[in-house]
Amino acid sequence: MANITAAMVKELREKTGAGMMDCKNALGEVDGDIEAAVDWLRKKGLAKAAKKAGRVAAEGLVALAVDGPKGVAVEVNSETDFVARNPEFQDMVATIATVALSTGGSDVAAIEAAAYPGGGTVSEKIQATIGKIGENMTLRRAAGLSVSAGVIGTYVHGQVAPNLGKIAVLVALESEGKAEPLTALGKQIAMHVAATNPQGLDAASIDPAVVEREKGVLAEKAREGGKPENVIAKIVESGIKTFYKEATLLEQPFIHDGSKTVAQAVKAAEAEVGAPIKLTGFVRLALGEGVEKEESDFAAEVAAAAGAN
Repeated sequence: MANITAAMVKELREKTGAGMMDCKNALGEVDGDIEAAVDWLRKKGLAKAAKKAGRVAAEGLVALAVDGPKGVAVEVNSETDFVARNPEFQDMVATIATVALSTGGSDVAAIEAAAYPGGGTVSEKIQATIGKIGENMTLRRAAGLSVSAGVIGTYVHGQVAPNLGKIAVLVALESEGKAEPLTALGKQIAMHVAATNPQGLDAASIDPAVVEREKGVLAEKAREGGKPENVIAKIVESGIKTFYKEATLLEQPFIHDGSKTVAQAVKAAEAEVGAPIKLTGFVRLALGEGVEKEESDFAAEVAAAAGAN
């Protein structure tokens, strides 16, 4: 039997628009032959949206769902904002977020393979909705958080329906304290994350490659300014400290009280909550983030269409 790689699954998914698990199964059935797998999916009715799969899907919605000590956020893309306003699409995205809670929240393939309420899998529901609405749609990503004790703070920016919008944020607060003030704090911090888009929770969570790149930029600027090497080292050290203050959630000035950092605001809230609080993580999904959208000249398209008639 052929070795089915992630790259093969990705290629087939891009060709057909079918779900990850469906693509993996198809490749397994035809010993890894991509074109034969396309035909297999078509025969099963799973590639009926294949001609739409090449279209850029950068609109849509992000959604979140919370159940006690755990929460999840998902992004489901469509081609146009018009579809994002469709109640059927909104209901599907909200339901997918709920399903994601039961799968652990971050494995897209597992979510797609999970049962969708009412019958079939999540992947099959997406494909059926593509066929009905006529636009390419994808479950692009998902991420979850949990706490052993405490709350998951939430905030949705650009909300179009409950827990559906353009930016979804989850914040994990570990604490044995009072739930009500802790929940309020969680929402405030989630709003902060939506506004500032931190790169990490603290210095240790920032990708070392990002830090090294920042150091390189700081050093080069100093050299161009004619600074000696011993001075450059100090400039870089100072600059990295400033970078962490700007890039890490705990060190950022709290948007609700600029006199405190987020870490200081969390500490100050302990008096009202009645117990220690630890901010252990956050998730921020912004719609279409990182997707390269195709630019089109609408006037030129209209002119070309007119010339063709």
